[in-house]
Amino acid sequence: MMQNRQTDVAETLIRFFSYFTILTNLLVALYFTNRIRPFAKVLNHTSSLTAITSFILIVGLVYQFVLRSAWQPTGLQRLVDELLHSVNPLFVFIYWLIYKPKIKISFRSLCYWLAYPLLYAIFIMLRGSISGFYPYPFLNVEKIGWTNAIINMLLILAVAIVLMLLLSIAGKQVKRKQEDDLYKNG
Repeated sequence: MMQNRQTDVAETLIRFFSYFTILTNLLVALYFTNRIRPFAKVLNHTSSLTAITSFILIVGLVYQFVLRSAWQPTGLQRLVDELLHSVNPLFVFIYWLIYKPKIKISFRSLCYWLAYPLLYAIFIMLRGSISGFYPYPFLNVEKIGWTNAIINMLLILAVAIVLMLLLSIAGKQVKRKQEDDLYKNG
């Protein structure tokens, strides 16, 4: 990143942290750090893991279906690329399957988590209109126009909502099955 930069260090750092991939993987890291050494109550809420799992799955899905063909990293970049876009989403999903507390998660608490992608989209659009830098081609207003960029953002937001609902429903089903198994075997 720093070796290939075309802007000053500050702009390079801002651009680096303008990627949903980077921010979401940082959110994943904060969640798991908080599991070891608690520091943020919001990350202890039962909806947190479901929301974070949804967001990291979006990272993986968008990369696999939209962005993978856009560039072909090599060497260390390829390793990091696969870790951030493929391995982490899979591992977080597996963790969610195995360790998520199987309790009812309110739709309202999941809606609070939608602030993350919404604020991200607003930031990217404002920042892009000032700097001309859009981290993803499907958000680049200068190339695809506002209408297409907004449609793309709404599609991703819809995927986030669907994933959160599916994970929430799946969590409830697993809880019911666990309770049924406990009743039958107990």
